[in-house]
Amino acid sequence: MNRIALVSGATAGIGYSTAELLAKNNFNLIITGRRKERLDELKTKLESEYNISVYALSFDIRQKDEVFNAIDDLPQEFRKIDVLVNNAGLASGLGVIQEGDIDDWEKMIDTNIKGLLYLTRAVSPIMIENRKGHIVNIGSIAGKEVYPNGNVYCGTKHAVDALTKGMRIDMLPHGIKVSQVAPGLVETEFSIVRFHCDKEKADNVYKGLTPLYAEDIADAVLYVITRPEHVCINDMIVTPTAQASATNIIKD
Repeated sequence: MNRIALVSGATAGIGYSTAELLAKNNFNLIITGRRKERLDELKTKLESEYNISVYALSFDIRQKDEVFNAIDDLPQEFRKIDVLVNNAGLASGLGVIQEGDIDDWEKMIDTNIKGLLYLTRAVSPIMIENRKGHIVNIGSIAGKEVYPNGNVYCGTKHAVDALTKGMRIDMLPHGIKVSQVAPGLVETEFSIVRFHCDKEKADNVYKGLTPLYAEDIADAVLYVITRPEHVCINDMIVTPTAQASATNIIKD
């Protein structure tokens, strides 16, 4: 019987690649995101190419009621969730704190922290009832360090780092694993979103080096969730070869 994985933010980037790789490895999937058309296209693709079952849930992870209603309404055959990949997240803006855009701040806090909490709160009781499960939070090197102009984004990812550790403790008595995969520079829609669709600024982030790609992080997630039952990878930092820390990057 195939295991069931829920992947949030599956319409692009790391979430999309993770969903595809898990489908290739015989996971049935629950995929979530705000862009329903993209979700439906991904569902059709994965079911036809990998002969697995996919359930698409379109909602805004920042809206508490939407999250809980979506999980509460899952069909019975999708309720035994084995893996939760908390991937949905974003950066919005880049600037000093005294000139920060409060709308950007709230978008990051609501998505990166509260959205992750809502989905975990909705899914973790199902895992506890089943006495098995694995929660994987997609963090960031920005949750390990702070870099210039990254203030609030770094703050949200530091929260993910702390929450992952707290979840690991809370889930321990129930036999549920909790892990974090924390990437460095990954070329996805991340910088396009951060720079409010300014493609030139976004492209400059990755110019002169070979960054990570979404597939690299998907591969790390697959590794984490396929370890033997007695092994839990608590934390994994993944960077391009050209990056040693948040600010130590070699470019051509």
